Amino acid sequence: MVQKQEKLSSKQQRIVDFIHSFWLEHGYPPSIRDIVAGCGLSSTSVADYNLKILEKKGCIRRHREVSRGIELPARAGAMERRILIPVVGTIAAGEPIPVPASDTWDSTAIDTIEVTRDLTRGREGIYALKVKGTSMTDALINDGDIVLMQNVNTVENGEMAAVWLKSEREATLKKFYLEKDRVRLQPANSCMKPIFARPDNVEIQGKVVAVIRRLD
Repeated sequence: MVQKQEKLSSKQQRIVDFIHSFWLEHGYPPSIRDIVAGCGLSSTSVADYNLKILEKKGCIRRHREVSRGIELPARAGAMERRILIPVVGTIAAGEPIPVPASDTWDSTAIDTIEVTRDLTRGREGIYALKVKGTSMTDALINDGDIVLMQNVNTVENGEMAAVWLKSEREATLKKFYLEKDRVRLQPANSCMKPIFARPDNVEIQGKVVAVIRRLD
């Protein structure tokens, strides 16, 4: 059991213990629904109420803009687990550039990088690409950075995706938008123009889940 904090109710201590044990088992923090189920709470509002109290008491930290954004400050270092991610190639953040055949991206690694497990938030099918170009600088993705990608074949409008252009046999990193009878691949750089393509010429190879910045 995690060492008890002063003035915690039994319910609040149960939540702290559950967050700790969940972290150790899975390598990432629980969601509020996980906490409700794991601690036998009556609703997500009850969980949120107690999490706010725990946050005020300094027992946890919360990042509300991030899914599963709960951290136990005193145990963050102990719970941190590192994993190896394959770096499978280079992706253009600019004009599309040729890459090896898209069906080899998830199996041919040219290198690996080590990251903390919380950076992937427990997602499966994560790989990394080195970025070439400056079209995504307004999204804080610069030339030489590494993007962590989740291997998915669909994305929502506005999400940053690695897109394979079939006819051109080229790939590019852009924000994806499906607009009636065309796809708009939008750079995050006001000096650059979007790329337009037919939907049947576009294949999603993954979406950006994290960025590792290059430090000069």
